[in-house]
Amino acid sequence: MESNYSDLLKNIKNKVFHPIYLLHGEEDYFIDQLCNAISDNVLTADEKEFNQTVVYGRDIDIANLVAMARRYPMMANHQVILVKEAQNLKNMDELVAYAEKPQPSTILVLCHKHGKIDGRKKLGQTLKKKHIVFEAKPLYDNQIPAWIETHLKAEGYSIGPEGAQMLAENLGADLNRISNELQKLFISLPKGTKIEPSHIEENIGISKDFNVFELQRALGRKDVFKANQIVFYFASDPRKYPAVMVIPMLYNYFVNLLTIHALDDKSQRSVASALSVNPFFVKEYMDAARNYPFAKLVKIIGFLRYYDMKTKGWETTGMDDGAIFKELIFKILHV
Repeated sequence: MESNYSDLLKNIKNKVFHPIYLLHGEEDYFIDQLCNAISDNVLTADEKEFNQTVVYGRDIDIANLVAMARRYPMMANHQVILVKEAQNLKNMDELVAYAEKPQPSTILVLCHKHGKIDGRKKLGQTLKKKHIVFEAKPLYDNQIPAWIETHLKAEGYSIGPEGAQMLAENLGADLNRISNELQKLFISLPKGTKIEPSHIEENIGISKDFNVFELQRALGRKDVFKANQIVFYFASDPRKYPAVMVIPMLYNYFVNLLTIHALDDKSQRSVASALSVNPFFVKEYMDAARNYPFAKLVKIIGFLRYYDMKTKGWETTGMDDGAIFKELIFKILHV
């Protein structure tokens, strides 16, 4: 049966286990977290010594894996077999016979990263019908701030929309990276703390005044001085703020402003839904849309496409990221 992440994690922590778990998909973070949860919750530390085995797909064949799974646990109710990098298992379809009649006391966890198994084949159909199948799907960029808020809440912290957006804009959609950076906050701040932009700047190194989120704000307000301050800051550290990453974020921002102009219903709820943003930011987007008429936004999107191609080598004339930023921001604000 197919399961969602939160329900599956809850069941594991409540000691509800199944003989086979297939954890597959593109988002490594979810696979790692579920694998770790099974490792942490099935056996005690003493039981693990004889009853928990970690193997890698490239190092084991199906016959040996099945033989291992058929064994009985020693002085425990279960044995756990964690198959890391299961995408490297050869002849994985040969697991069908075991999947149809597994050893009840064995918990076999298949961690299949970087893609799904073929659900049309018999193994995929058998696992889906009789066992637990979880597909680890990457989150969309606009889902990252909400995920950050939920993750921090589970750890005993809170964060406002601005802080969550600041982290999302600067760390991207790599959940492992975000999780690792948040660990820096957990080390420095006591549980119960509301994470503020100043905490992020002090502990993670993202400037609360000079980042993509603040650049979007400055452009939205047509704050020429602030926008130029930020792009000069970006130009001073092109490895941290490469144009090839910043420009697509600005593109999405201005597409959102264009979307507002196309909406018949410009209520807060309608705009938040259309842009897939926290309602907290709707007024800011609405004010920015008023600063940029539809025709001007179409022109800006053309500029962004042009300079995005330049960052990828098209018609390159030796312009570095700093020059691209300065020329682009000038055109957005003045042309």
